[in-house]
Amino acid sequence: MASSLLDLAPVVPVVVIEDAADAVPLARALVAGGLPAIEVTLRTPAAPAAIRAIAEAVPDAVVGAGTVITPEQVRASVAAGARFLVSPGWTDVLLEAMRASGVPFLPGVSTTSEVVALLERGVREMKFFPAQAAGGTAYLKSLAGPLPQARFCPTGGIGPDNAPDYLRLPNVGCVGGTWMLPADAIAARDWDRIESLAREAAGLSAGV
Repeated sequence: MASSLLDLAPVVPVVVIEDAADAVPLARALVAGGLPAIEVTLRTPAAPAAIRAIAEAVPDAVVGAGTVITPEQVRASVAAGARFLVSPGWTDVLLEAMRASGVPFLPGVSTTSEVVALLERGVREMKFFPAQAAGGTAYLKSLAGPLPQARFCPTGGIGPDNAPDYLRLPNVGCVGGTWMLPADAIAARDWDRIESLAREAAGLSAGV
């Protein structure tokens, strides 16, 4: 894995999996398209099995767990094979559980005070969520001056039109999004289309 979670890939697909049987072909399509870091959100009962399946069957994928909000989810996700953790927000209890997990993690923030509190606790890499609703690129740009040591993965309301604007910011390492995972393509199991959309996202992030 890269030395920093934010350097794994410029775009991290945020995946909601309803059927664990879709996990492996979906992951293979994303990896083939150039997006190896895959955040599987814990929003469905299938998520733990999906994480385990990807970890076991897609060695080129770096699978992580998203929407992690309890210490129990931290432990279960790592046991299933998650190689990183992402939370929409944080508390000291959740932060300590993620720190103790031994894998990289991105606690969620949406205010300057939350960023300062994490820096105080030795955490410099964070998820900025919900990115667009919380102030978007203008907000993150304003944080870069007083808090240059903080780096972010913005997620929430990001698509192909505004992703490049985020990625140009000096304090943004990557963005999270779902635009390469349209619901109709997943329902149809159209993995070729998802691979194509992933390739476009990877190219977009590189400025192609």
